[in-house]
Amino acid sequence: MKRKTYIVAGLCLWALVGNTAWAADEEKPKRVIKDDGTEEYLVLPKQADCFADALLNGMVYGRLRSHLFDWHWDQEVDGKQKNNDHVFGLGGSLIFKTAPFYGASATAGVYTSLNPINQLNMDKTDVKLMASAPKDVTSRNKVYNGGGFDGGWDMTALAQAYLEYAGFDTDVKLGRQIYEGFLLASNDTKMIPNTFEGLSVLNKTVPDTSISAAYFTRQKRRNHAEFHDVIAFKGPKDYEWEGNDDSGVHKGLTATRLDNNDIDTKLLVLGLTNKSIKDLKADLWYTGVPDLFWSGMIEANYQISFGDGWSLTPGVRYMQQFDDGAGKIGGAAISGKINPNPDGTVTPGKEMGYKDPGSVDGSMWAVRGVLKKGAGSLLLAYSDVADEADLITPWRGFPTGGYTRDIAQVNWEANTASWMVKYSYDFDKAKILWGFRAVIDYTNMDYDETKEVLGGFTKTDAHVIHLDMWQKVPWVPNLEAKVRLAQYSADNTTVHGTTLPYDPSYKEGRFELNYLF
Repeated sequence: MKRKTYIVAGLCLWALVGNTAWAADEEKPKRVIKDDGTEEYLVLPKQADCFADALLNGMVYGRLRSHLFDWHWDQEVDGKQKNNDHVFGLGGSLIFKTAPFYGASATAGVYTSLNPINQLNMDKTDVKLMASAPKDVTSRNKVYNGGGFDGGWDMTALAQAYLEYAGFDTDVKLGRQIYEGFLLASNDTKMIPNTFEGLSVLNKTVPDTSISAAYFTRQKRRNHAEFHDVIAFKGPKDYEWEGNDDSGVHKGLTATRLDNNDIDTKLLVLGLTNKSIKDLKADLWYTGVPDLFWSGMIEANYQISFGDGWSLTPGVRYMQQFDDGAGKIGGAAISGKINPNPDGTVTPGKEMGYKDPGSVDGSMWAVRGVLKKGAGSLLLAYSDVADEADLITPWRGFPTGGYTRDIAQVNWEANTASWMVKYSYDFDKAKILWGFRAVIDYTNMDYDETKEVLGGFTKTDAHVIHLDMWQKVPWVPNLEAKVRLAQYSADNTTVHGTTLPYDPSYKEGRFELNYLF
């Protein structure tokens, strides 16, 4: 533990030394990575005059990145997923975009994650017990199939490969692609982004309005090299982690059950964003797997300016989840512990705290206020999930995202209330410390103790203190270091009246380097 701490401290010091003077002006980068991991392209290939120029004038976007993780349980338990974890990932990506020819272009992106330094990785005999944060720098499927340290955990994926047409205020993409929307996101905070396979359309014909639609047949999770079903859960005892194993997946919607019920698992998305009223941003989204369930969301954010650079933006979000057969197959709990009878009913005594255990009908509302002044931003937010069903969102977009969702947390189970306070400050923008910015937050999550005791889920009341720090490296343009620290403190778990003999609290540390070229 101390050795890894010294390594992280040394790398942080190395990144911060250059702050004794302001860095020189940098050449405009081809793209930047935002704090949430999303990409923003600043330089794109210019229009080609012929088909050959579409290839010759194409552009390559490169990225080298590394992640060092340390996960330390307050009370370690051998033989369970309570082992202290540590892992190091080194890799990157190459993305090629052709120049557009009469609006048509193509994009391909190859990503890789390697585990080359033995001393920074946990023993291969313990890696199957790895907790949530570090696992996304390794191939989970290979780990569970016995991949050894000698390259067996590595993964390489053609995560993007799509054709594109842009014209007449419309952008159409067909193939493997990144998609950002409510409940769907790249969430590229590890080594390889979460991507989807299918068709997406973005239209901006209506003034001040964006309309987005998508039809996706497959998904590739961050710790997977291959594309898989968008919703079907395939656990280690069944399919060796070849399906959707997201932390928010519904484990009752297994591949076997969906196959037995002849379910067509395709993901449909429709979103509308309107800014026609000054200072008001309104969103309306549909997301669903039509044979199972669908969700609707409405949100409004209104910016109030006070002068002298001060502004306050109150926001409100409401989400409703509708059951179209998912409850009968998998039950109301995303833990998968409720097993409905073939007719959709649940045997008395096995409801596990859910009022309607055979339905996934559910809802959530959330409110927030964002106060901004210059380089600083303060967020206060609250969310409340109805005492109905858990919300099903295994596509790395989060129902509570932007409100109360904190690092590595799933806080959209039934009857969960959360609140967050977050402060962000850009020291560079304030001309205090070149290239440095930071975010700190505190989140409190109040879970349903009845469902915990009855075994519906194992979540207990908890709070998180989380700090992110970014530092650009002055003498290496486009190189940035990031440190992430978190303390998760939770009550002990009680199931069927028995308190389990371990503390679910943990500490987490991450060190990341990103270089764009």
